[in-house]
Amino acid sequence: MPDDPFDGLTEFLSVAEHRSFTAAAAALGVTPTAVSQSIRAIERRFGVPLFVRTTRRVALTEAGEALVKRLRPAAEEIGDAIDMLANFRDRPVGNLRLSVPRMALPLIVMPLLPRFREAYPDISVEISVEDAAVDITQRGFDAGIRIGEAIEKDMIAIRLTPEIKWCVVGSSGYFARAGRPETPEDLTHHETIRYRYPASGAIYRWEFERDGREFSVDVPGAITVNDFDLLMQLAQSGAGLSYLANLSVRDAIAEGRLERVLDDYLPTSPGLFLYFPARSQTQPKLRAFIDMATNHARGRTES
Repeated sequence: MPDDPFDGLTEFLSVAEHRSFTAAAAALGVTPTAVSQSIRAIERRFGVPLFVRTTRRVALTEAGEALVKRLRPAAEEIGDAIDMLANFRDRPVGNLRLSVPRMALPLIVMPLLPRFREAYPDISVEISVEDAAVDITQRGFDAGIRIGEAIEKDMIAIRLTPEIKWCVVGSSGYFARAGRPETPEDLTHHETIRYRYPASGAIYRWEFERDGREFSVDVPGAITVNDFDLLMQLAQSGAGLSYLANLSVRDAIAEGRLERVLDDYLPTSPGLFLYFPARSQTQPKLRAFIDMATNHARGRTES
């Protein structure tokens, strides 16, 4: 293994400052012998003497003076950089990177983000909107939001929403034109808007339950998209039926823009969770977001 070019420089700078091996050792909290050995080692490595030693004093050689002149500004920069790390340890600062699905935007991100920025102006926030599963560690995200069943088991997960009830929805115009399916099997005679997973390219098979048994239907459809928001918009336009989460369509249903069918056959999922690696939660910037998101979720539950 090659020599560490920084080995001994701390001792060198301390002796240069104090002009004494004993005083330098006291400042560093080591023995004078250890300091003396470090200086001898660095002089051997560089091949030039750095100090002139007498019984009365320690002085820098010309080479030592030149080295100090170049090292001191760099040492001050390094010291400032190390001091800066305390900001990341002691208060919420930095850039918080989040990966979220589109479903989470109106439910969590939009109501939470303005309050978070107001409370923590030293934290910038970068949000990547992706419905596909994401390896947040590999992609450099601090945390993500996903449906609970899609989160890796080695992550810490904090609930943000109640359980999700899945829905088959369509517009009143579509139902007036095509009728209402009574069973999942009836969907083979309806126009549906299908969803293609962006990562794998596979078409999602609509999932149902009957008498405690889970099954799926490969629904037909002339329109295929890879965006959940577009699924809802197309359903509202009357283009066909869509399969969506109740959290996403509740306003559209309440306002009469969409209607639900097949409720007796539709499953539930664990809901949306904030998740992150265990080692990341000590970062003040993430800790601040966790606390605010948890309070936001608690408020939604209680309201």
